[in-house]
Amino acid sequence: MPKAVDLTFHGYVADRVRLEPGDCRKVLRAMPDNSVDSVVTDPPYALVSIAKRFGKEGAAPAGFGSDGAYARAARGFMGQTWDTGETAFAAAFWADVLRVLKPGGHVVAFAGTRTYHRLAVAIEDAGFEIRDQLGWLYGSGFVKSHRVGEGLGTALKPAWEPIVLARKAVEGTVAGNVLTWGTGGLSVETCRIAAPDGVPMFRKRNEKSKNTFGDGLNGSNRTGAQAATRWPANVLHDGSDEVLAAFPGRESRFFYAAKAGAWDRAGSEHPTVKPVSLMRWLVRLVTPPGGLVLDPFAGSGTTGTAAYLEGRRCVLVEREAAYQRDIENRLAALCEAARPDWA
Repeated sequence: MPKAVDLTFHGYVADRVRLEPGDCRKVLRAMPDNSVDSVVTDPPYALVSIAKRFGKEGAAPAGFGSDGAYARAARGFMGQTWDTGETAFAAAFWADVLRVLKPGGHVVAFAGTRTYHRLAVAIEDAGFEIRDQLGWLYGSGFVKSHRVGEGLGTALKPAWEPIVLARKAVEGTVAGNVLTWGTGGLSVETCRIAAPDGVPMFRKRNEKSKNTFGDGLNGSNRTGAQAATRWPANVLHDGSDEVLAAFPGRESRFFYAAKAGAWDRAGSEHPTVKPVSLMRWLVRLVTPPGGLVLDPFAGSGTTGTAAYLEGRRCVLVEREAAYQRDIENRLAALCEAARPDWA
C-alpha cells in the first residue's frame, strides 16, 4: 500500500485526518477487519456510458456527430476519464468495504439518478442491508440537454441526487451492537431539524393509541423539551427558491444545505464538490463521537473537513494526483483556521 502522504500539519489535524494516495481497492485490502465506524463517500456516477467504450486511456477520441457530443461524452462527465463505474458498481469492492466496517457500521454513498440502481445493487450484493434512500434536492442544477428538433431535447433539468444508506449486519440486537461496537444506530438527536418559534412539532400523546407506532417509537409522539425540533427526514434540500416553493411554509421539516460555494470549494479543481454542511450532517448521522470515517473516493476531501469539524477521525483515499494536492491544500488551510493560540 502506498505510504500515507505527510501533510506536515500540526498534530491536532494530522492525527485525525489521513490521506492515503492510490487505488482505493488496494488501500482497502491492506486495512484490518472491523476497523472503521462509517463510510461517507461520493463515488463517480458513471453518467456517460459511452466513456466506458471510447474514453479509456490511449483510445482515439470519438468524433462522430456534427455538434461534437460524442467526442465530449468519450471524455466522461465534464471531461473526466475517472467517471466510470468499474469500482463503485462492483460488489467485490463493497465486500471489502463490508469487511473493514464494524458490525452495524453504515455506508452513505451519493449516486446519480440514472445509475443509482447499479450502486445500490452492488452494495446490497456485497452483503449490506439497504436501509433507506435519501434525496438531496436543489434548484440550481445545470441542464445538459441537446436540441434534436423543434421543441425537442434529450434531458431534463437535474434537481436532486439520491443517496444510498446501507448498514452492515449487527451482532445480536441493535442495542447490544451499539454497546459492543458503538455502531448500529443513527444519531437522531444530534441531527434533528430546528423549527421556527411557535411551530408545534409533535402531537399530544393519545393514551388510547400510545402503542400505535410501537413502544420503540413512542418518542415521536412526545411534547415538551424537544418541541423545537423535528425528527430528521430522508429528504435534504439546498434552500433555493425553487425547492422552497415546493414546500411552502414547511421548509423547516427538512435539513437545509446550500450547494457548494466558494468556501466549500476552497480552490479545488474537482467538478463535483459537495457542501461541507451537508457532509457534516451525514457524518454526524452515522458516525459515533470520535469514530473513524472512511471515504474511498475522497475527491476534494470534503468528507475529511466535515469529519474534522464534527470531532471525528477520517481516512481519505484518492487516486488522482491533482485531487491529492487539493486535499493537502484544503486540510492545510483548515489547520491554519483551527490553530489554537498555543500552537
